[in-house]
Amino acid sequence: MTTDVTIIGAGLGGLTLARVLHVHGIPVTVHEAEASPTARTQGGMLDIHDYNGQLAVRAAGLMDGFRDIILEGRQAMRVLDRDGNVLLDQGDDGTGGRPEVQRGELRQLLLDSLPAGTVRWGRKVSGVRGLGGGRHEVVFTDGGSVTTSVLVGADGAWSKVRPLLSGAEPEYTGTSFVETWLFDADTRHPAAAKAVGGGSMFALEPGERQIGAHREKGGILHTYVMLTKPQDWFDGIDLTDTAGAVARIAREFDGWAPELTALITESDTVPVVRPHHTLPAGHRWDRVPGVTLVGDAAHLIPPNGEGANLAMLDGAELGEALAAHPGDTEAALTAYEESMFPRSAAVAEAEAETPDNPTLDDVIGFFARDEQTT
Repeated sequence: MTTDVTIIGAGLGGLTLARVLHVHGIPVTVHEAEASPTARTQGGMLDIHDYNGQLAVRAAGLMDGFRDIILEGRQAMRVLDRDGNVLLDQGDDGTGGRPEVQRGELRQLLLDSLPAGTVRWGRKVSGVRGLGGGRHEVVFTDGGSVTTSVLVGADGAWSKVRPLLSGAEPEYTGTSFVETWLFDADTRHPAAAKAVGGGSMFALEPGERQIGAHREKGGILHTYVMLTKPQDWFDGIDLTDTAGAVARIAREFDGWAPELTALITESDTVPVVRPHHTLPAGHRWDRVPGVTLVGDAAHLIPPNGEGANLAMLDGAELGEALAAHPGDTEAALTAYEESMFPRSAAVAEAEAETPDNPTLDDVIGFFARDEQTT
């Protein structure tokens, strides 16, 4: 089968690209390895920034739908010390530029905006090869294949498309998240719910451990326990033994306030480990006809609130570049990459300048500056 624009990956970046192309009347097909839109949960909350993510939403013509899924009050932010003392407490007055939404609802908004059949589910890529003249063949594990004149890798950290452009591979940063969830928190976990407050909470001490949490819809507290440990340390935790795994993680926070450790010990789910990987800062490649990358496939960095926003802006700008250069794919891809490379490099460089083990003063200063610029 031959198509004009083929996107690998139905994450936020790939779907934003597909939507912008659809708005401009450009045929597109998205191939996604997952079996269906509900094959797995889509993570927690995202703050969508007015200087990148929201620009992408506007380009996609979806601002009305976006406003409908904003979680009011969730821009509230608290910083606590390990003893539970509140060091910073910023309310959400609705004037900030980073409204919070559920990732799954944002993804569904994008999916619903595409014609039926745009996304082909259960299409896991087994290999990609160049055919010359800017054309590429993508082969799937189900035995099918597609030949395309424009190939976009929106397939994340372990992209199957990236090797066409770059030999760079993700490297472990030395830190990982352990995620937990507490349900019906105000009733069943009141101390933890009070500590988190109405939006987000961040607690740390100088060293190698931090606890962050979001208040999601329906009284859910979604916690991100960040630990600086080698990967084999996490490999040594038996996640099939929920009680044992929870106890092992909680021991890293001995002496912390019980309302904070409750975010670990009272988890209603099995903990999930999320290792952080990164591509080299300033990752880029020489122009290869007919193919490019968006999002984490292009510029993977540790979680810092920018990843989803950058992916969506990548998708929107690539879609607009293709629309602005009809019949000249190379001009479009060149224009897109010339904008994307410095933007992503600047974010990666800022991330590299962040202290490995920030002090409380670092964190308070960061959120105070962030509040002034929104």
